[in-house]
Amino acid sequence: MPGCLAGLATPPPAALHLLLRGRSRMAFSAAAPSRAFQLRLNPLTGDSEWLVVDEEGEEGAAPPQTQRQLLAATSYLDMLNDAARNRAYRCAIDAAVSDPSARVLDIGAGTGLLSMMSARALGAVGGEGRGSVSVCESYLPMGKLTRKVLRANRMENKVKLFHKRSDELEVGVELDSPADVLVSEILDSELLGEGLIPTLQQAHDSLLVKNPKTVPYRATTYGQLVESPFLWKMHDLHSNEANAADGVWLTPDGMENIVSVKLQQHAMQCDPLEDEIRLLSEPFKVFEFDFSERPESQRENKITIKTTGDGCVHAIISWWVLQLDSAGSIFYSTAPKWVRQSSIKDLPQCTDDTKDWCDHWKHCVWFTQGRGAPVMKDQTLSLRASHNLTSISYQLLNPNDEACNGNLKADHLTLLPERIALYGDICWRSALITAIKSALSDRSPQTCIVADDSIFLALLVSSLSPSSKVIAMFPGLRDKGATYLQAVAKANNFSMDQIQVIGKRAASLSTDDLEHKKINLLVGEPFYCGSEGMLPWQNLRFWNARTLFHSMLSEDALIMPCKGVLKLCAMSLPDLWKSRRSLKDVEGFDHSVVNETLGACGDLPGEQQGPCLPYYVWQCGYTKKLSKVYSLMDFNFSEPIHSCFGKTKIEFADAGMCHGFAVWIDWVLDEKNSIVISTGPDSRYWKQGVQLLSKPVEVNPAESAALVEASFDPASGDITFNSSFS
Repeated sequence: MPGCLAGLATPPPAALHLLLRGRSRMAFSAAAPSRAFQLRLNPLTGDSEWLVVDEEGEEGAAPPQTQRQLLAATSYLDMLNDAARNRAYRCAIDAAVSDPSARVLDIGAGTGLLSMMSARALGAVGGEGRGSVSVCESYLPMGKLTRKVLRANRMENKVKLFHKRSDELEVGVELDSPADVLVSEILDSELLGEGLIPTLQQAHDSLLVKNPKTVPYRATTYGQLVESPFLWKMHDLHSNEANAADGVWLTPDGMENIVSVKLQQHAMQCDPLEDEIRLLSEPFKVFEFDFSERPESQRENKITIKTTGDGCVHAIISWWVLQLDSAGSIFYSTAPKWVRQSSIKDLPQCTDDTKDWCDHWKHCVWFTQGRGAPVMKDQTLSLRASHNLTSISYQLLNPNDEACNGNLKADHLTLLPERIALYGDICWRSALITAIKSALSDRSPQTCIVADDSIFLALLVSSLSPSSKVIAMFPGLRDKGATYLQAVAKANNFSMDQIQVIGKRAASLSTDDLEHKKINLLVGEPFYCGSEGMLPWQNLRFWNARTLFHSMLSEDALIMPCKGVLKLCAMSLPDLWKSRRSLKDVEGFDHSVVNETLGACGDLPGEQQGPCLPYYVWQCGYTKKLSKVYSLMDFNFSEPIHSCFGKTKIEFADAGMCHGFAVWIDWVLDEKNSIVISTGPDSRYWKQGVQLLSKPVEVNPAESAALVEASFDPASGDITFNSSFS
């Protein structure tokens, strides 16, 4: 699912999706059942606060802006535009609800689509008034939207909706009797991350009859061994920084794993990497989950794999296949394109193997550690797969049954793959090294502050300026960052006596922390742990920090980066736009009432457009640049933070259908504007903001132009966009 929007807390994607589904664990006030508490993060300060969400009032009114933004950032819209998924569920529900007295339970209402399908199927077999359909949805703004959809389809009296988690339902209270049909869609890209196992366990224990019918009926996870230079760069930091040979050692010899990728499955669109991936095995089955039975909390499976070529296993790409009906005739798969288009035996044939691009379910990547595992064709490998309540993990074994992955020390740092790749990128490292060396060439700063969570800059400045006192704010890393620096200090030729880790946000820094000295050098990448899924301008938190430090800066203080430039490019994004287009009829049910709340594109009143959302543009299906890159707004870090406004005229370089704009920030490191780090679409390690148009516009170089305006609000950290075409 897409990442969180500006001003909202950023749990992992699966956790955010879970927050908004039937097993949401949002805090509720016992005294005010119509209220809930929502965690809100101010992107410019890093401060969190609990806001009261009050959903009382006029039913027809739009939800508060904060809640509208949160719902727009979820995967509901994309999921409801997935015709193959909807069709598969409809066929399976029609087959499962065959008894007129059936009692159906839908866990996680969403917009109520599956509940309405169940009620319609029950009515078709003469079950109206005899059977029942019950559904739970604990997130109040989503539940309110569910009621609007039910009312629009005259289903409010045919579906019982409860604003509760599934584990808060009781037979004899909310449910008249145990349900004999369970309908659910509590699946993430990994399958288990939304709490599938504990949800099914509790349902089988307390809410269902023995041997219930279930939709889906079964899920099977698959994997495939691959070699890929691109994926290798996302986990082998030690080899890549050795190739850089620039003297900065994030992973010194003997401590190769002290900074590593998080040992988990990482959701990623792998279809765009098809030409950069070499398959080293056929697909293999990993785990099977039968929804009609109570699942085990954990299992382990040893898999024997025969390799199909010589190479190095850099990763395991995995996906899952749903069997939605008990007869085994209705399937849905999240497999990569090369698997769907193959004629591999023993793989289920799905209802629609040419399904549209979608973003709600991606593939998953598990990185082998270090340099990967070298293999030869026809070699037999052993893979140990295990799962717990929420995740699946792998361990590649050598012939002696020893783990190839190795054991990580307790004090190591784990980062996302994109950050690992960036830290090993020669050009990125060179830009920062050149800028810092230039800054130190004519001065010897007494006090330097690394304002963000950059371990690279903390090491670099400490190494290049032994006489400086370096203060690493490390607002996210905190004590872990301090332990890490202590471990690698000797390899980088500096003493921990010259560096201090504060572990505070900028607002908490005092003159006592500086020993009443002025700041001579303020630096940042900028990068803040926990903000990886946010919009590019969330890292303007650096500008806010610079403002809070204003009275502590020396008159000749050097700030790096010295400014940020908001950039944009007009793009054709048909797959992404289609996945977020406005809803009308979804398998026979009117969903038009959800369009405004979910931030849909097309067929909305006036020129209304949805919010700008964060995406890796290179993973957004078919993409094409229709214009050159334009500068829209400058953020000058030599000045305290302030509101900004910018506008530019876009002239089109290529003909095509314009669906919106990709937006990002270029960080200018030096005052001469000669060293720039771009976070645009050509850099696949950063997310961009994507502002989709309310309606696509056909453009050509000779006749078309667009005027784009943007404004930055320093109070909220939001940037709003307006565009018009001529």
